[in-house]
Amino acid sequence: MISHLSSLENVLSSHSRPDITVVIATRLRPERLGYLAELHASLMRQAVPWEAALVLDGADRTLLPEPLAADSRIRVIELPRPVGAAAARNLGLRTVRTPLVCYMDDDDLVPDDSLAVRHQRITETGLGWVAGWSADLHPDGSTTIWRCPTPPGVHQPGDVTGYWASPEAQIPLGQTMLLARTDLVIAAGGHGGLPAGEDFLMVNGVTNLAAGELLPHVVYFYRQHPHQMTAGGVAYRDLRGPSRDFAFRHGRALRAALRHARM
Repeated sequence: MISHLSSLENVLSSHSRPDITVVIATRLRPERLGYLAELHASLMRQAVPWEAALVLDGADRTLLPEPLAADSRIRVIELPRPVGAAAARNLGLRTVRTPLVCYMDDDDLVPDDSLAVRHQRITETGLGWVAGWSADLHPDGSTTIWRCPTPPGVHQPGDVTGYWASPEAQIPLGQTMLLARTDLVIAAGGHGGLPAGEDFLMVNGVTNLAAGELLPHVVYFYRQHPHQMTAGGVAYRDLRGPSRDFAFRHGRALRAALRHARM
């Protein structure tokens, strides 16, 4: 009995001190609430302790699904008005006290070992970030791995930027693929002030400031559905091109500036 109690205390102690905070920005749109509940269920199956900063981007807290509202690991951050994905994520990052942080969208899912495989590798190596592959999750439940331009392996600061060939080309890494050191993400400025492509700026900053590794292992499921933020609205499409152009130039300029500073 003593041994059992000791083991249980160790588990509880471990869960009280997570290394990872998951930042999720949401407007609690009715058509996406079911997806958010499924994301939470996939988080509950993770093999390592975590906590979450759930940022309500001007949303009504009473719409929050009960399982999330009842989970003590989820810290709800209410914003008084909608500010957009970039600002909401940054305001969530402001509250992070764990050494590691990652980002998830309210309509996606993660495999059961998503956090564990990245946590183990970043702990073993001391790298600034560790990423895994993302896979598209189709309505029929099938998945298709997105093989990003960045190849698996360790990459030195600035290497990832080199795999983005042009503003119109495939981005080198997706932000939800990354598990990174919190101080590094803050140093990178978090998500930049763009109406679209703000996540590209975060990836630029993190991968230019520190070495990291891409694992050939799926850690994120990107759900394909009609209510995706990137699928709707003329306003989004009108600003997508200029936003990508700025993000592309930002990556190149940041890499050049950091290389010059190291000379």
